[in-house]
Amino acid sequence: MEQETTSQINKDVTEPKETLVEVTGLSKKFCKDLKTSLWYGVQDLVSGYSGNKEKRELRPKEFWAVKDISFTLKRGECLGLIGHNGAGKSTLLKILNGLINPDEGKVVMRGRVSALIELGAGFNPILSGRENIYNNGAILGFTRKEIDSKVEEIIDFAEIREFIDMPVQNYSSGMKVRLGFAVAAQMEPDVLIIDEVLAVGDLGFVLKCFKKIDTILPNTAIVFVSHSMPMVSRICNQIILLEKGVVKFQGQNVSSGIDLYYNKFSTNENSQIVFSDNSIELKKAWVDGVVPSNNIYHILWGNTIDLKFKIQNKNLSKIPYISLAIYDKEQRGIAEVLPENQDLKTIENQDEITFTFQLKNIYLSKGIYNITFTASEDFGFNVYYKTHKAISIQIEHDKQIWTPFLMDSKTIDVRWC
Repeated sequence: MEQETTSQINKDVTEPKETLVEVTGLSKKFCKDLKTSLWYGVQDLVSGYSGNKEKRELRPKEFWAVKDISFTLKRGECLGLIGHNGAGKSTLLKILNGLINPDEGKVVMRGRVSALIELGAGFNPILSGRENIYNNGAILGFTRKEIDSKVEEIIDFAEIREFIDMPVQNYSSGMKVRLGFAVAAQMEPDVLIIDEVLAVGDLGFVLKCFKKIDTILPNTAIVFVSHSMPMVSRICNQIILLEKGVVKFQGQNVSSGIDLYYNKFSTNENSQIVFSDNSIELKKAWVDGVVPSNNIYHILWGNTIDLKFKIQNKNLSKIPYISLAIYDKEQRGIAEVLPENQDLKTIENQDEITFTFQLKNIYLSKGIYNITFTASEDFGFNVYYKTHKAISIQIEHDKQIWTPFLMDSKTIDVRWC
């Protein structure tokens, strides 16, 4: 009997998880001109009625919003869908959610599907939050009794109890996000689709959402769309990078997909001058001893680097105070650099000055960062010149993490008590 029980347990453990989403050869085209689009629609109706099933190529003014996309998603898996604006992410999600039909390919969705595609989507604005909970639950296929058992948990999770009987049209964007996510997550659907809406919520609620996602993920398949790569790396175990409707990367190596996403920011454009009073001019900025690739300096994690800035003085009488700030690709401020021992001595017009600042042991996590250069009379006072992206660096490491710093550490002792 014991052997049979063990065999049954092993069978349960090794049994493959259920496939909930199957996408095969999915393509969708749109027309850039409304009048032409309507005419093509009439032609398609006529040809479809006459039994013309031949595969059509693009016609004038048409383009592929998504082209030949295939993937499967099992219970317990989270697919990160990334790409820049216009990559086709929203179109793909609308097809998955049944809002639009594909021109080619097919989608198979199994179980209950819940989607947070647009802020407030699925809510009736004139109904209260409570009434919308019941409406959304019914759409997902839950009975009145099942919704009754979850409604209090939904209200508590959304943190809007005092406003729950107020019309949704009077809710703030944050309240709509909290209610929408609470309904979608607490109902524990088989497939959950999330499109960028968490970017609207406050930090405390976002962390609460991630904790909930961790809880429901083993029994759910999630499609997660975001421009925040830390969020993607936090919860996704596979990734698709889209560019103009075409898959550029697909696989379980989330880190590699994120690297390719960041590389799309590479540009040969000059730094954008945010402010200048014509007192000085930044002539050149570089990392000493490192050859850039597409104007990005690749730095190994933990290395020490020398940053050099050459300025041309035009009418200052003394050396300006230099400060630096580091921003990530989401344009979040990561760190300030305030070099010590700056000698603000007297200078003459037309002098060229080269500043060298050393950054020791860079423990920024993997990714691309931009360094902002600011020259002023003193720290935070009377800015002469400021430019974003004076220097762009890419920190290289074998681990992709979602926090901004990866500190140097080692294990010195492990004990069992």
